Parts: sequence; structure tokens; C-alpha cells
Amino acid sequence: MTRPTSLPLIQILRALAALMVAAGHAQFEVAGVAARAGIPYAPAAWLPWPAGVDVFFVISGFIIVHAASPLHGRADARRTFLAHRIARVVPLYWLATTLYLGLALLRPGLLGAGAEGPAALAASYLFWPMARADGAVQPLYSLGWTLNYEMAFYVLFALTLPLGPRRSVLAVLALLAGLVVLGQAAGPLPVAPAFWSDPIVLEFACGAALALARQEGWRLPGPVRLALAIAGLAVLALAGEAPALPRCLAWGGPAALLVAAAALGPAGTAGAGLRPFVLLGDASYALYLAHPFVVRGVRVVAEAAGLAAPLGPGPLTVLMLVLAGLAALLLHRIVERPLTRAARALLEPAPKPEPAVNKV
Repeated sequence: MTRPTSLPLIQILRALAALMVAAGHAQFEVAGVAARAGIPYAPAAWLPWPAGVDVFFVISGFIIVHAASPLHGRADARRTFLAHRIARVVPLYWLATTLYLGLALLRPGLLGAGAEGPAALAASYLFWPMARADGAVQPLYSLGWTLNYEMAFYVLFALTLPLGPRRSVLAVLALLAGLVVLGQAAGPLPVAPAFWSDPIVLEFACGAALALARQEGWRLPGPVRLALAIAGLAVLALAGEAPALPRCLAWGGPAALLVAAAALGPAGTAGAGLRPFVLLGDASYALYLAHPFVVRGVRVVAEAAGLAAPLGPGPLTVLMLVLAGLAALLLHRIVERPLTRAARALLEPAPKPEPAVNKV
């Protein structure tokens, strides 16, 4: 499974989603710097920055269905699909978790890490939802909560792969909807089932439905897609960071509009002006996982060097995001891609040998 190279707008949207999450964390760090320096500072509120995760979830639902289409009908479809997803997600996440753990042990106050037991640590590496000591259902490296949802979605989709392109999507939509209904109707559930039945999983369903629509030949003209993108951004801005509606509606709904605008157009390639954003989209997973280390590192260095006040909150935020983006591009090229290739070589089933043919 490869990224949809013929859909550069999807890659650009991935970059935007990762930058939204990074911007939220960068502004949090800058707010701490400003408070200590006595500088007035109000974080930008024209978009709900955590909603970048919701955009990611819709994109993930779309990409998984779109990129898995060649696997339908293969006897090894499930194993190959899961091998590809594990190779793509696990190595870099385990590396980030291990780095976080090491820093937490060496400098407990640096990252604000709490003391967690061996069970919580194992759950963190195994993508199993588990409540931490503070009650939050998050792994040791807290950003990994999104990957706990991702892995569950991969397993559900893998179960449906033998059904064929259309039926597999319809089945996974039914499974996700059934999980949500169960979570709403069954009363208090154990931590893991309660986590997986959160309505946020319907965002994967939206992405999968958009991929099926594309496979069925749905295309929207440019003006309509532009209107969808504008509407998606406008609704996100109106929802704000404390929406009145459930998250899957307030943020997931406009996220689906943005993905529809990017996905339901003609295939093509990015122009030279958009190429940097496509490259950042390629590195969006690295950006998502690495940016907390970068923004906290910039904060520590800026405060230690006495540069926080002279720079000011705005330039410091921009510096954090620029360095996080550059670090992500470098990490993607020299760490993530080699790790993914090595993991694929280890996990992907070897092709079956061709039957021998007797020569006459």
C-alpha cells in the first residue's frame, strides 16, 4: 500500500492537519513562556487547533480504503494489509515512545510525564487503551491516543477485506456504527470498549465512504469542491475549541467536507508551487509525532538563552513550527522511510513460488 500520489490535495490536507495540531501545542508552550515573562499573550483562536486530529481521522479512512483496493481478491490480503500498516505506524511510534520514556526518566519535569506502571507501559506499546494514573485514557506518549483508534480501525477493515471493494466498505461502516450504538446503549463499559465505541470513530467511516464514492466514479467540479473547502473551514472556525455539538459533528463534519473537497476531484500531480506542501504531507506522521519534542526544546532553549522576550510570542510560535516542519522532513527521510522499508521486509509475506512448468 502506498500513498495516493495522484491526489496531491490529500497530501496537502495531511500537512494542514499536522500543522494544526502542532500550532495548538506551540501556542500552549508560548503561553507558558509569556506567563513567566509577564508578556500579554492570547493564542490565536480562528481555528480549533485540536481538530487537526479529526481531519487526520477522515483522511485515514479515505486513504486506507483507497490504497487497499489492489489487495481485494488476494488470498494474503489481510496479512499483507496489516503488515503494511504495522510497518508504517509502529516503528516511528515506538521510537517516539521510547525517546519520551528515556527523557521522562532522565528529566522527569521536562515533559510533565507522570509515573506509570509496567502495565500502562506495555499498553502504550501495544496500542491498547488504558487509563493512566491521572484518569486520562492515554498512552505514555499522550499523542498515541489517536493511534489506538487507528489500529482498531485497521483491524476492523482487515476483517472485511475478503468481501470485495464495495462490500468491505459497507461492512466496516456497519461495524463502526454498531460500535457507537453499543457504546451509547450498553451503559458503562470497560475502558477499552468504551474508548473504541466513542462516536469519533465515525470520522473513519466518513473517510471510508468518501473513498467508496471515488471508487464508484463520483467526481465534483472545481467550484463545488472549492465551496466545500470554504464551508469546512468556516464551520470549523464557528465551532471553536469548545463546541456545543459532539466532537464528531462539530469537528468531524467540517473535516469530512475538507476531505471531500480534496478527494472527489480529478487525479493529477502537484505544481511546483505546491510541491513543498506535498512533501510536508508525506512527512505529516513524522511531524505529528516529533513536534512536541521540537516545540518544547525551542521553549527550553529560548528561555535559557534569554531570547523568549526579545523574540516575542508570534515569532517564537512561527520559529517552533518552522523547526518542527524541518525536523519532520529530515526525520521522514533518514529515519521513517528506512524503518518502514525494513519493517515491511520483515513482516510482508513472501510471494509464493510459481509452479514449475515442464519443458517439452
